[in-house]
Amino acid sequence: MWIDTHCHLDAGEFGQEALEIAARAGANGVSMIVIPAVARANFGTVARLAHAAPNASYALGIHPIHVPQATDEDLVAMRAAVEAALGDPRFVAIGEIGLDFFIPLLCEPAMREKQERFFRAQLRIARDFGLPVLTHVRRSQDQVVKHLRQIAPAGGIAHAFNGSEQQAAGFIKLGMHLGFGGAMTFTRALQIRRLAARLPLDRIVLETDAPDIAPTWIHPGRNSPEQLPAIGAALAALRGVDAAAIRHAAWHGSVAAIPRLRALLAE
Repeated sequence: MWIDTHCHLDAGEFGQEALEIAARAGANGVSMIVIPAVARANFGTVARLAHAAPNASYALGIHPIHVPQATDEDLVAMRAAVEAALGDPRFVAIGEIGLDFFIPLLCEPAMREKQERFFRAQLRIARDFGLPVLTHVRRSQDQVVKHLRQIAPAGGIAHAFNGSEQQAAGFIKLGMHLGFGGAMTFTRALQIRRLAARLPLDRIVLETDAPDIAPTWIHPGRNSPEQLPAIGAALAALRGVDAAAIRHAAWHGSVAAIPRLRALLAE
């Protein structure tokens, strides 16, 4: 079965269809959808959705795009929410957290400092509770690795990885896995496709990032976890293996990256 390690199933683009979409994904072989939070305001939303969909789980975190509006009180609330969720089998990771040095506002010196402060605080939460992290690494691979070295969580995933082979090796050395999705289906995405074809298969996991990063066959439409098996087939074609081999490797990579998934799944 397939695992979508990163899907914003609670996003407004899905409207009232989220549970129907999760069910269709399940019928298409997607046995698990990991739904990361992006702000304190949707902690409850992702948890409720993960419990409503039989093939879903959730993570808690503050996304760098939401850091400008976030407060230190949100970090305190996040630590309390994580501690309270530890007994919930559907809670599996800290995320989505990280750094974004692409959006101009987030690149301003004061906001870069705030992003890094929030990232480090959330890494400490992950470390303190022995949880993996789902990291946002847009134009920030080296900086994210630096902080992961200093405050080491229990592994996790570099979501939507789009760095160099050397940067990929840096994440792998720290015990991280690398997330690949719809971007690698575009023939012009030469670097991403090269990495997907060459990196150790046991360190690659699959994701949709739905509703974003739609694969080429539905771009620029709304992405969906239903697309994951076809994305896996695209990876199989890049590596010259059959889709079953990719499904098997990605399943094992996903539960290695997010160990709490294992109790929810059978391969």
